[in-house]
Amino acid sequence: METIISYFETIPSLHRSIILIGGITLFWVLEGILPLFNFSYKKWKHAWPNLFFTFTTIIVNFALAFLLLKTADWVTINNFGIINWLPEMPLWLYVILGLLLLDFIGAYLAHFTEHKISVLWMVHLVHHSDHEVDTTTANRHHPLESIIRFIFTLAGVFVIGAPIGIVMLYQSMSLIFTQFTHANIKMPKQLDKVLSYVVVSPDMHKIHHHFKLPYTDSNYGNIFSIWDRIFGTYMYLDREKIVYGVDTFPNAEENASLKHLLKQPFHKYRKPTH
Repeated sequence: METIISYFETIPSLHRSIILIGGITLFWVLEGILPLFNFSYKKWKHAWPNLFFTFTTIIVNFALAFLLLKTADWVTINNFGIINWLPEMPLWLYVILGLLLLDFIGAYLAHFTEHKISVLWMVHLVHHSDHEVDTTTANRHHPLESIIRFIFTLAGVFVIGAPIGIVMLYQSMSLIFTQFTHANIKMPKQLDKVLSYVVVSPDMHKIHHHFKLPYTDSNYGNIFSIWDRIFGTYMYLDREKIVYGVDTFPNAEENASLKHLLKQPFHKYRKPTH
């Protein structure tokens, strides 16, 4: 465990890029071999706006990375934060607890909040308005959402007291998991179900992308499924019944247009149907 944390404390930008590009490439290939849905789309054309938003997410996170580093260094030096106030524990438990809490504040809580506050929902809508969810959808976040998510992550690092090694390990895991859960791959249902008791499985997350409530407002988890189960936001829907998109913004052509997606957060709020 010490070796892993030491590596992530100083992980080179090149290695993080390899994780991102390697993950997209792997799941892109798997989608062609074991597709869940046989989309009749031009894959590269569909990927274009999603990859653009992936790029803007990278830029936002890179530009603000110094804040993350400074905060993680400060909590470590000052022994500040939840995991540093607890009784001394083995390193493996310290890391797991740090990852779980980062997943709660930086991902689950951020995601839940975006669904419950109408102004934030309109920003997050860009992610949900994809009608053909695949691995490129993973980082389809408007630049404004990238900033919102970063603020939650920063708050998480501060409150939890996570050192930079755990922060970088979490972000690397998050990259792979989001690509995995959005990928248009068909896993055996039983395997998916077993996985969903510990981590967010592909079917579990795709229910969240169903076009209608209450399913859209469920399964907020990023890596660990524990938070949805603890807070009662877990829901099940047979994957054959899943329809992607958002009922209040049904125009597939507009939702595939980069120009439209950049303006989408500034549309008037539309109350969802039940």
